[in-house]
Amino acid sequence: MSDGPRGYSLPLSPHGGASIIPSPPWHYVGDFLVIEFWADPAAVAAVLPPRLTPFADDPGRCAALFVDWQSCSDSGEELLDPVRSQYKEFFIVANAMLGDEHVTTCPYIWVDRDFALIRGWIQGFPKKLGEVHMTRSFGLDCRAEGRIFAGTLTANGRLLAEGTVSPDRLSEAGPTHNDPPLVNHRHFPRLAAGRWDDPAVDELVRARSSNRSASQIHEGAATLALYAAPGEEHDALAPLRVGKGFRFQFAYTVDDLETIPE
Repeated sequence: MSDGPRGYSLPLSPHGGASIIPSPPWHYVGDFLVIEFWADPAAVAAVLPPRLTPFADDPGRCAALFVDWQSCSDSGEELLDPVRSQYKEFFIVANAMLGDEHVTTCPYIWVDRDFALIRGWIQGFPKKLGEVHMTRSFGLDCRAEGRIFAGTLTANGRLLAEGTVSPDRLSEAGPTHNDPPLVNHRHFPRLAAGRWDDPAVDELVRARSSNRSASQIHEGAATLALYAAPGEEHDALAPLRVGKGFRFQFAYTVDDLETIPE
């Protein structure tokens, strides 16, 4: 007798193969553009989850990231069906303090594939659907080769973000605005009448990863613009000042998530 539909995530099915997300571990590799910037400190404070406080040593410190990802489960089967392994995303991280620990948190993030969106919700990332495009590099000396690397984000037909990185030298330190540990607000609401303000899940989580590796990091001048649109509030974090930009490749594995005790 069958135990009923099964799987790691919805939809459950007789053999578990219809789940939008396979079981961890999940392996990632990506082509990164990181743009360091400073936003209005009050606007940064307004997006911090409960229990996080502003980073007083450098108020308003943030980073914007465009990433072209490839990912797979342990079987690697997604790599043979690239529509299930490749996606792009744009996100913002803000610097903060958790007690006396310097951390970052992600208030806004957009991704262009459904499996990456749901996988992000499981990890505490507030992902929305959007369209992300990035300049590519192929390592050839030709006019079509990327030298200034651009990224754009649109959603619902509206331009939300665009940035550029002009790498012209090796970076000694690499990006620092997105370097502290990542702490996110994992939140799932209820639909039951009278309990809409009583979420089923409401917790701080610290991202955990392993098998981390990175390429050489190149840095240079950068630009960044965030644009207003209906149903969005990310533009409150529009840069007051833009620092350096970075381009590199980075890989890691996710098979754990730490819930931060109250």
